[in-house]
Amino acid sequence: MASGFWHGLWRTKPVDAIVRESGHGEGGGLRRSMGLIQLTFFSVGATLGTGIFVVMGEATPLAGPAVVLAFLLSAVTALFSALSYAELAGTIPVSGSSYSYTYATMGELVAWVCGWCLLLEYGVSVSAVAVGWGQYLNDFLDKAFGFTIPEAWSQAPDKGGVLNLTAVLVVAAMTLVLLRGATESARVNTFMVFFKIVLLLFFCAVAFTGFQSGNLEPFLPLGVAGVSAAGAQVFFSYIGFDAASTAGEEAKNPRRDLPLAIVLSLAVVTALYVLVALASVGAMPWQDLDDDTEASLSAILSDVTGEAWPSLLLSAGAVVAITSVVLTVLYGQTRILFAMSRDGLIPSIFQRVAPKYSVPAANTIIVGVFVSVLAALVPLNHLTDATSIGTLFAFALVNASVIILRRTRPDLPRSFRAPLYPVTPVLGVFFCLYVMRGLRPVTWLVFGLWILGGLAVYLAYSRRHSRLRRGRELSDAR
Repeated sequence: MASGFWHGLWRTKPVDAIVRESGHGEGGGLRRSMGLIQLTFFSVGATLGTGIFVVMGEATPLAGPAVVLAFLLSAVTALFSALSYAELAGTIPVSGSSYSYTYATMGELVAWVCGWCLLLEYGVSVSAVAVGWGQYLNDFLDKAFGFTIPEAWSQAPDKGGVLNLTAVLVVAAMTLVLLRGATESARVNTFMVFFKIVLLLFFCAVAFTGFQSGNLEPFLPLGVAGVSAAGAQVFFSYIGFDAASTAGEEAKNPRRDLPLAIVLSLAVVTALYVLVALASVGAMPWQDLDDDTEASLSAILSDVTGEAWPSLLLSAGAVVAITSVVLTVLYGQTRILFAMSRDGLIPSIFQRVAPKYSVPAANTIIVGVFVSVLAALVPLNHLTDATSIGTLFAFALVNASVIILRRTRPDLPRSFRAPLYPVTPVLGVFFCLYVMRGLRPVTWLVFGLWILGGLAVYLAYSRRHSRLRRGRELSDAR
């Protein structure tokens, strides 16, 4: 009996079964409507938020002008995991992303833990991002019209707010967009991502006119150790490149487009980050780039142009950047829940598809309400750190899954193969664990408690309702 219980925790779901079930839910299936551009912009939209504003202020004091190298170092670190995601997305093109990949390679318990980590990554991170939306909106309103929304309704409770209605507003608006279907969501996101890319390129073009080579000397004032420390800080601004993998069942040509979208999105984000970092430290002494990096970037634009309107545009870009992140991360959360529900690990309401728009409507509404409540009422400063460790853990599992699947199913058709195998996925695991090692003890404590809660839910509900377990019990009974 005990051996059967233990064996059941590690049962894997065949890749063929995962792919065969893709797109199907209660009430109908998801509609394949996204091309390469939309998929790439989904990943760019989830990655390219206000991180470039916030992270620059935190990382530059650690590395000086060499913060440019820190962004490149983090990009290389992220690239190993991106290549593993690209291989698995082309091999197992379904909505579950890393949850489905680990189900096929490491078994149900590990898949559940991975899915549980993704709930932390997506659900809490989008709440945290939404909380900051009110601050950036107020900054834009103040510069454009000279008024702001009262702090009681636009700030988190730990920053003097009572009820963060601005966070509720942006989550509700993006939930309504998602309910209109994947095509409409992709169209809105493509517009927002295009806007913020153009805006960051505009910033670079203006800042480079004020470039002074003397600001880059000495280039390594704090040594290689400073670059390494800044790289660990910067890495978290790359989280989100995997968003396209959650659209595996709504891509027109998933085996070709998903790997390309993941790699292209990382390339686009890296190029923008490096350009913005180089333009910033070239136009302003690195010692003057403080924690309020948006104010510093605005100051660069004002100093170079002598006008106030470029700073207003930058504030508008920050608002759009957050809105795009909220949309894409909400989307990813609903699709992962859809896949978990289809496997029976969470209630079936999360896989019910509304025929009119081919979206999991109830799932989307539940996620929208949950995120809105979390963003409106709960201080998220500690939980946001935990999203990073959950993400890195999922990345490590994906890298390991590539190795396992290459050994157990070498016959599977792979539209993309991670180059330099097995070096690439092994380095991916190593770098994820290395960055996790540098996180604060309180982050590990929150993560441990979250995992324990997930195991309790699995043993109390998910294990008993697992479709894979029930299917095998019926097969044994016959």
